[in-house]
Amino acid sequence: MPDEDKKQAAHRALVDRVLTGEGKASAEQRARAFGNDDLSPPLDALIAKVTNTPAQVTEADLAAAKASGCTEDQLFELVVCAAVGRSARLYDAGLAALAEARSDHAT
Repeated sequence: MPDEDKKQAAHRALVDRVLTGEGKASAEQRARAFGNDDLSPPLDALIAKVTNTPAQVTEADLAAAKASGCTEDQLFELVVCAAVGRSARLYDAGLAALAEARSDHAT
């Protein structure tokens, strides 16, 4: 298997694991965190920060999410899903840009 195929297979396995593997957060919550989509407050604010401005995540953001009923394990999983979701979108965009560049170069 070529190295690029191995990398893509590893990437797919990672995404599959965070979305469908066993966890304390529901698969639906993990999918929403992964896509940074349709989470209720205050989880929506926390996940948006993790996705867009991770250096700005504060203890207060985590405390608010925990106060809304999430356990620390659930919060950890949702934060990981958000980070993996963001990196997956960047990875896919990078692959698309490379494919386009190769296509443009070939013609």
